[in-house]
Amino acid sequence: SAESIQKSLYFQVKLLMFIFSYFPETHGISFRIQISVKELLDTDVLLKLLFHLPVNYPSTLPDISVNSDQLTRAQCMDVKEKLLEQAKKHLSEPMVHDLILWVQQHLKDVIKPSATVCNEKTTLSKETEDGIWMLLLHLDHMRAKAKYVKTVEKWASNLRLTGRLMFMGKIILILLQGDRSSIKEYLILQKTSKVDVDSSGKKCKEKMMRVLCETEVQSQHKRYNLTFEVKEYSAPEELQKEFETAGLTTIFSEFVPPLLK
Repeated sequence: SAESIQKSLYFQVKLLMFIFSYFPETHGISFRIQISVKELLDTDVLLKLLFHLPVNYPSTLPDISVNSDQLTRAQCMDVKEKLLEQAKKHLSEPMVHDLILWVQQHLKDVIKPSATVCNEKTTLSKETEDGIWMLLLHLDHMRAKAKYVKTVEKWASNLRLTGRLMFMGKIILILLQGDRSSIKEYLILQKTSKVDVDSSGKKCKEKMMRVLCETEVQSQHKRYNLTFEVKEYSAPEELQKEFETAGLTTIFSEFVPPLLK
């Protein structure tokens, strides 16, 4: 029943807040909640909400990301903006549960009547308007490689990001392309999730990641259409060719050679 779902959601959020109060760690915590909400035509919309609570939450607003396969990017951004407006009204008091209840009650008012299923033309025009962004990351190591790779692939798929996870000797690079909000959400996940293990085998966060480049994709850059691939290279020349094929010769020349020394 709706009441039992609300109670379950309430206790989930309360448990997360309890954990946060005792273990805020250095960067706060991130967690994802999925909720089903009825929109204008009484169609169920599955919303995926990602909350990142900074260390000084609730005195500082949380970061919020909104995704849904049934809404356009523009509609997801509208929902996010309204949630942040509501969050400001609850500053200095726990707010996650209230924000979830609010979006369940007001989604119909936030999204446009045409909101049922994502329209490809709308999505493409939104991409053109906002621009496609590119992110190049350097990872120092992966101890639990198989699990780490699977996690990166999952994040890229969920956020509709394309690109490459590249291994060349000890060098590990992640090249991502997509809309800017998804790029930013990926960075939050990469920085705050326990994605690897330490020397004792205990789960740990990625603390040795470096952002080498974050920029808007230019006309000379090739888009990785609908693919995110994991690739291994046996020589620097092969890695360089990958960048050159994507029109990223300048990016390679500026950021990769120092890693080869």
